Amino acid sequence: MRAVIQRVTEASCKVDGTITGEITNGFLVLLGIEDADTQEDLEWLAQKIANMRVFGDENGLMNKSLADIDGNILLISQFTLFAATKKGNRPGFTRAARPDKAIPLYEEMKKQLSSLLCKEIQCGIFGADMKISLLNDGPVTIMIDTKNKE
Repeated sequence: MRAVIQRVTEASCKVDGTITGEITNGFLVLLGIEDADTQEDLEWLAQKIANMRVFGDENGLMNKSLADIDGNILLISQFTLFAATKKGNRPGFTRAARPDKAIPLYEEMKKQLSSLLCKEIQCGIFGADMKISLLNDGPVTIMIDTKNKE
């Protein structure tokens, strides 16, 4: 799994002009799922996202997590995080999981994050043409790949 985590003061997702998810203060998480991903990858990544300390404390240092600030998550499926760009100018997406594998893992990620944070996770619609708006705070943007745990 790959995730791009953006600290935001606000973010929203629209599908066909209708808001499907909207948050203030928290993370916009773009989540890519590949065929090789497992439940172990999902659980590790959910813990990382829920516990990541990138919000300012009273001294302005990044020491607080989502739970510390009562933050929110807008979770967006993003198969293009597995774009292969080595050859030519048109990316290939063969590493991205097909919907029959990706949808259950995406839904499980929503459940895991909701359980860890004790709140509803806002989201887009898997596979839809989504319009994402955000106000990146910082900017703070973190990329995580479960196959390269750095």
